[in-house]
Amino acid sequence: MAETKSAWGIDIGQAGLKAIKLRTSEDGQKVFAVAFDYIAHPKILSQPDAIPEELIREAMKTFLERNKVDGDLIAISVPGQSSLAKFIKLPPVESSKVAEIVRYEARQQIPFDLNDVIWDYQPVGGGVEESGFMLEAEVGLFAMKRDLVYDAMKPFTQAGREVELVQMAPLALYNFLSYDVLGFRRTAETPEPPAQEDYQIVLDMGSDNSTMLVSNGRSIWIRNVPIGGNHFTRALTREMKLTFAKAEHLKCNATKAPDPTAVFQAMRPVFNDFVSEIQRTIGFFGSVNRSARIRRIIGVGNGFRLAGLQRFLEQNLQQYTVERLETLRGVTGDSVLTDPLFSENIMTFAVPYGLALQALGRTRIRTTLLPPEIAMDRKIRAKKPWAVAGAAGLLLAMGVSTIGSASVLTSWSEKKWDDSQKYVKSVQGEIGTQKTAFDGELAAHKTTLDNIAQLVAPLEKRSMWMELFKAVNECLPSEEGDALDETDIMKQKKIRLTSITTRKVTDVAEWHKKFVDAGQTELFAVPDQTAPAAAPGYIVTLRGFHFYNHPDLPFEATDRRFVESAFVSHLRKWKVDAGGVEVPVGQLGISYPIVAYCLKSQMQYDPNQPSGGMMTGGGMPGGGMMDGMLGSGGADGGDLASSGGVGMPPGMSGAGMMSGAGMMSGAGMRSGMGPPGMGGAAMGPPGMAGGAAMGPPGMASGAGMMGPGKRGAPGAGGEGSTNDPNQLTGAQGPIFQQQEQKQIQVLNRSDFVVQFIWTPTVERDRKPEDPRVTAAVASDTADPAAAPAAPAAAPTDPQ
Repeated sequence: MAETKSAWGIDIGQAGLKAIKLRTSEDGQKVFAVAFDYIAHPKILSQPDAIPEELIREAMKTFLERNKVDGDLIAISVPGQSSLAKFIKLPPVESSKVAEIVRYEARQQIPFDLNDVIWDYQPVGGGVEESGFMLEAEVGLFAMKRDLVYDAMKPFTQAGREVELVQMAPLALYNFLSYDVLGFRRTAETPEPPAQEDYQIVLDMGSDNSTMLVSNGRSIWIRNVPIGGNHFTRALTREMKLTFAKAEHLKCNATKAPDPTAVFQAMRPVFNDFVSEIQRTIGFFGSVNRSARIRRIIGVGNGFRLAGLQRFLEQNLQQYTVERLETLRGVTGDSVLTDPLFSENIMTFAVPYGLALQALGRTRIRTTLLPPEIAMDRKIRAKKPWAVAGAAGLLLAMGVSTIGSASVLTSWSEKKWDDSQKYVKSVQGEIGTQKTAFDGELAAHKTTLDNIAQLVAPLEKRSMWMELFKAVNECLPSEEGDALDETDIMKQKKIRLTSITTRKVTDVAEWHKKFVDAGQTELFAVPDQTAPAAAPGYIVTLRGFHFYNHPDLPFEATDRRFVESAFVSHLRKWKVDAGGVEVPVGQLGISYPIVAYCLKSQMQYDPNQPSGGMMTGGGMPGGGMMDGMLGSGGADGGDLASSGGVGMPPGMSGAGMMSGAGMMSGAGMRSGMGPPGMGGAAMGPPGMAGGAAMGPPGMASGAGMMGPGKRGAPGAGGEGSTNDPNQLTGAQGPIFQQQEQKQIQVLNRSDFVVQFIWTPTVERDRKPEDPRVTAAVASDTADPAAAPAAPAAAPTDPQ
């Protein structure tokens, strides 16, 4: 006789809490509806003056006061629009490697780190196995962000209730359709439903969104429609000048209003938009599944109770039958099914009904978004009684054994064990002899290894420079997928490095100390604000620029912040993932990376010119901004923190900023364009001084970014000349012809300097884990600032 089980399916929506309790019969053949509850929120959760957390907590308190849930399974839903559902056709693959292929597909399909999401999968169709290979297999991949799952479980965990199943609302609708409408019953002989010729649509209309589920029993297709009941309410507030609460009341009682025609007339645009979305969805589904034939549409959800909605859909979707959920045919239980409150709100119980069915194991869907760590903890807890029983049996056996051993000890005598003691002494002597010989061989082996290390040392040192360049290259941002099609330069996540220079120092801590003494400690990440251990090494300087400064981008994602998040943050990692291959970064000896300098300026870009000059820095006067800016006082002559003016690390002023034929001399920027605090001979506050204008011959003076014969852009300053009679000269610069002006782009270019410490570490001396992270875990601290600085390993000189 099968054990009877009971399960609650609970759906907490915008309008209220809906719950239904199902129980299996003793023979396991039938399902009974034994209890239900419907608790409407005083306010819709999306109402402007509503506090969702308080309303949900009060609804949960009322539910637990009214119902007994001890010993019952609890299944809850999460919104479809907040989760991801993908149905993927797998290539021919060995049956044993399906899980591995699905995990690879999950990395491609889920737009988040897999550690930040909870995901599950299940085969949903096809899957013929031939010669050990799965052919035409289709799997459903379902995922949701981890924090959203925990938020959905929070009302239950706060009430001290354990959740057994977390399921997406669209899949709960499929459970309802498969079990109650199509009549599928899962058994050991029929684990999968047959594929019917006709397709059914379940249209679940909620408060803010609607879900369309299309299925023929075997295949599943889901789409979220961004129109719900609140859109009708907002239409009434806008057209009839009502508050949200009054408009909601009027919508629910439209037929009883003084002027029903005016009410429906105000909501008519939303009716039209809703029908258009349904037709668009059906059209798209038909284009993907050309042989599919849709039979009917079944309306469920609180929003589908809107007066006139079913009739409007029937008039505009005449080729389909539009029905409403009127009764549940797959279960029995008159006390629930005939209750007036249940009958009035039956359309809202499709989701909790499908949840309870899955919790009882009556449907083909078996995926869950319950966090795996919670499931594992429950398994361990369930096995604790068995572990206690085993431990008790072991203790009993040890007690019996101890008593037996004690009885044996009483029969001991020296004469009885004399031969054994002599044998033990001889064995111990042999062990001592063998140990002495082993220690000698071990010393000889160590000497051999040292000799080998000296012989191969030049090869190891030679490869370390290539590893350094590879590590820097892998830390640069790379675009994937649709981002590769981006044509706007200022939206492309690209960083261009113009030079990499190194300077050998006897103590890398001195470089760090200069920034600290200059009051620039905040340039370092929190763990790096502690000084490194004194050791010889290299100061590596990377100069480059980027154009990721489009005005539409968030401020915190551009300029210096882009370099920090897209490049420097990767240099702080112990390892980086390069297409499945781990590349050492911190392991290699790279540490303490900072953005030592970053300056944003504007430049003009002619897309019709050959690429290379402007975009690589070759078009900047005098060899580019950075060569002139980092002279004898800059990174090449020491570092960016040797000495200098207030406003940035010492060393950014004087001849180090202005020397050479750089951006600030000859063809420099006009006065007033530089930031204050960057003092020096040609860079005094409040801005950058210099020559007439930033541009090529004909634009102002110097060699630069545009071809000869053109004047600078309006506002760029300068007294250039031109022989073109079609170009005019004025106080704001020349005016291009209309056709040519459309071809010129003004780019926001950020030039930067990144520095870091490199203490070269050969492969055999590299630690598998970051010692700072290991130390932080060992001390049970979560504060990264409390983590001790990484110990300085003896660096290897690769030169």
